[in-house]
Amino acid sequence: MWNFFQNEVLGMQWLNRLIGQGLGALGLDVTGRVGGSVQFFLYDTIKIMVLLGFLILLISYIQSYFPPERTKRILGRFRGIGANIIAALLGMVTPFCSCSSIPLFIGFTSAGLPLGVTFSFLISSPMVDLGSLVLLMSIFGWKVAVVYVVVGLVIAVIGGTLIEKLRLENQVEEFIRNGRSLDMPQEELHFKDRIKYAWKQVVATAKKVAPYVLIGVGIGALIHNWIPEDWIVKLLGGDNPFGVALATLAGIPMYADIFGTIPIAEALLAKGALLGVVLSFMMAVTTLSLPSIIMLRKAVKPKLLGIFVAICAIGIIVVGYFFNAIQHLII
Repeated sequence: MWNFFQNEVLGMQWLNRLIGQGLGALGLDVTGRVGGSVQFFLYDTIKIMVLLGFLILLISYIQSYFPPERTKRILGRFRGIGANIIAALLGMVTPFCSCSSIPLFIGFTSAGLPLGVTFSFLISSPMVDLGSLVLLMSIFGWKVAVVYVVVGLVIAVIGGTLIEKLRLENQVEEFIRNGRSLDMPQEELHFKDRIKYAWKQVVATAKKVAPYVLIGVGIGALIHNWIPEDWIVKLLGGDNPFGVALATLAGIPMYADIFGTIPIAEALLAKGALLGVVLSFMMAVTTLSLPSIIMLRKAVKPKLLGIFVAICAIGIIVVGYFFNAIQHLII
């Protein structure tokens, strides 16, 4: 029953077969490079956008219970590592990319929340969310998805805790430290209001991520059907001990969210790349993209920005090698 749910419901393999039959009826050989690329592109694009719409609707409905002011009040009740854990968990219900999380980070910091707590939220928000859990489960299986989310939360908690211990409050730009957010009362929403809000989030998010999904699926189709398997294995397989570090560095200049990186990761894994290499690439793209680093620089000084990037990069690389070591246990 679980295999059926994972393959046919989450993975939508029935759709892949249907598209293959349709392309075959049109005279296109789906076992060839061109036909295989078209099938991969159509199947992954439709699957990701359908799952994306459902997930964003669900997560945004949940998120309607956690507006920024309420989130700040929740976080303000906790101290120490417990606050970092709560911040990382709250980041899971924020289905946005890193650039969308930075304004919330600025608001939380201006409200006087501990710096380490706000960084735990900033790390976990783009790296792990409920959407990534389901999408990863649909492709890599539940073990990989669960471990990915757990280690992502661990990185967020450890990263925020280290930043808190280093006492870097003076590395936040003055206009952020001196800012004060207004504690506005939250209007109590009814069910219809929450559904309306969630649907607006679906439309807005779909418009925002669709170009990155199309680009990601296009790259995935190229890797899956045109790049020789031995090239991928040589560069990102077990024979290259620097594959994880290389994938992490390659992901930083890119800008996408997890919905755009999953088809690339799927194609790389199918071609023989190690699991840790693939997941390190995904984490680097979603957490340390160059545009988000540029935005974050407006709020923090270079020293704190460098420490944040170093903590995330080291954590991602360590996680990558960890996944490589246990790949045979979870796939």
